[in-house]
Amino acid sequence: MTFIQDIEPISQGVSAGAMFGYIVVGLIYWVVTIIAFWKTFTKAGYPGWLAIIPIVNLFVLVKIAGYSAWLGILWFIPIANIVLGIIVALRNGRAFGHGGVFSFFLLFLLNPIGYFITGYSNDTYTRPTSA
Repeated sequence: MTFIQDIEPISQGVSAGAMFGYIVVGLIYWVVTIIAFWKTFTKAGYPGWLAIIPIVNLFVLVKIAGYSAWLGILWFIPIANIVLGIIVALRNGRAFGHGGVFSFFLLFLLNPIGYFITGYSNDTYTRPTSA
């Protein structure tokens, strides 16, 4: 036997059941996010169906924050997208009458929960002045 034959593979990959579970959890997360975005978009005066389109919904979030949609191009730049995500979350939270802690934790880190709260609560949307 050679050395190559004695080495066992470190990983055989992901089993079919685990892969199915990942796909199901991902689809549930996607649907929940769409539902939360849909209601928030309509409350802010944008068509709710824009929440279904993956890239477009990010540009709408930038518009809800009071910025130009052109600023949404920063979503595609690796470090800038994190900074933009935090800024958009803070501005959207302020536009719906929430503070910075709510905005950071629920609109940035756990966004389906935060956008469910802004969409389905009695929060009113106040369009931020453009920066």
